[in-house]
Amino acid sequence: MDQAEQLRNVIKLNLAPRPLARVITVTSGKGGVGKSNTSINLACQFKRLGQRVIILDADFGLANIEIMFGAVPKYNLSDMIYQGKSIMDIITWGPMDIGFISGGSGISGLSNLSHDYLNYIVQHLSKLDAAADIIIIDTGAGISDAVLDFLVASGEILVVATPEPTSITDSYSLLKALNQHPRYSREESRIKVVANKVSDEIEGEALYNKLNTVVNRYLHMPIAYLGAIPQDRHLEEAVMQQMPVSMQSPNSKSAIAFEKMAYVLMDKEYDKSLVKRGMAAFFSHIMAGNKKMG
Repeated sequence: MDQAEQLRNVIKLNLAPRPLARVITVTSGKGGVGKSNTSINLACQFKRLGQRVIILDADFGLANIEIMFGAVPKYNLSDMIYQGKSIMDIITWGPMDIGFISGGSGISGLSNLSHDYLNYIVQHLSKLDAAADIIIIDTGAGISDAVLDFLVASGEILVVATPEPTSITDSYSLLKALNQHPRYSREESRIKVVANKVSDEIEGEALYNKLNTVVNRYLHMPIAYLGAIPQDRHLEEAVMQQMPVSMQSPNSKSAIAFEKMAYVLMDKEYDKSLVKRGMAAFFSHIMAGNKKMG
């Protein structure tokens, strides 16, 4: 019996209502800052903490997650939406039994679908709440409509930035666009900054403080600091070998930094005040927005 079949059986047997999955969206103002690396390594650390994790690669056109996992998906989200595949059919299982779903171009045509068909898709997506405790959405970089759709639908947003002035400026531009979005709710969203490729924790905090100063002054948006990922040759080597550094070099500086962030995000006090929307509600939010714009 393969893993997908096992998951189907678990879902069938467990008829009692399950808690909604926690949806965490990882994004960045520009490419090349380590966004997908952050998604994968946090997934590894969540898995070590006993969480079932699935990553949705929503960076359409760039297959970063599958390249880093060294696994090629047979199907993607488009196959579920347009070809009748089930949600379990389109999950590819990577290292540590972390699932990932390739987005394909599945989101772009949602505004053209009928109401009944959208309901059919949401019902399929709701099954992810039974298959995972945490779903990580790895968005594209920048300020496209597709990225903003994901961000406004998410209760938790991690913004990855580096000390480069362009990265900080682009992160601010992303937050400004999010703040101006008609469906963004600051009361229902939590935004945390991840400082990547820094020399030490001090440089990471300095990066956050620079960004937070302008965000406070001009946008009045609450953002918080999650932590810093130091420059680390082990991480670079792991990327070259298509392995998460958290698996290949678990005692490296970068892997320990990812571990600390996972612990912060799993803190019980943090969890108490968290609004978990689940995957069906997440996509319903996106679809509703697309329908209004269509």
